[in-house]
Amino acid sequence: MNFLPKSIINYAEAHTTPTSDLLKKLERETWVKRLHAGMVSGGYQGQFLRMLSQMIRPKRVLEIGTFTGYSAICLADGLSEDGLLHTIEINEELENPIQTYFDAAGLSNKIQLHIGNALELIPGIHEEFDLVFIDADKINYSRYYDLVFDKLKTGGYILADNVLWFGKVTENQQDEDTAALHAFNEKVQKDPRVENVMLTVRDGLTLIRKT
Repeated sequence: MNFLPKSIINYAEAHTTPTSDLLKKLERETWVKRLHAGMVSGGYQGQFLRMLSQMIRPKRVLEIGTFTGYSAICLADGLSEDGLLHTIEINEELENPIQTYFDAAGLSNKIQLHIGNALELIPGIHEEFDLVFIDADKINYSRYYDLVFDKLKTGGYILADNVLWFGKVTENQQDEDTAALHAFNEKVQKDPRVENVMLTVRDGLTLIRKT
């Protein structure tokens, strides 16, 4: 979902560094083989994630919601020399395709894939994170936020995707997912432990810094 005219989106994408051939192949394969292929980050957002990670140079990253692995590959590009990215995917059928692309990207030693329910797995990942990317089931965004907060370094970042949810968060009548995302947005805005900015990139990205 984009909120700008298509001509503006096309112009912005044309003036953004293109992605690698491997990521182009991964995106094409996702659209051909996977249901809900629109969940893939894609070149424009992927480049934003990649550059953000390069600016932070994180030692430890947690991604909640791997899907086909596109965003994990982008985020891993900015890891410090001894960095590691943990990524969690609930759909076990995606494990082999995801790992195949991690291997092809030369990142098998930089990305640890966890298959299962993130609510159950996060407490068992004993790391202190510099960056957390939340992009999983919308109903649990607030629960993920609470689970990772104490694992996040002071000065570390949480990035939450889909926070505008097709613009439905502005509507009075809201379905369950929309209401959950609106509650998450309000929770972050009122949290005195953070500072945050909501960006209108694709379906909305909120960048949250733990102070």
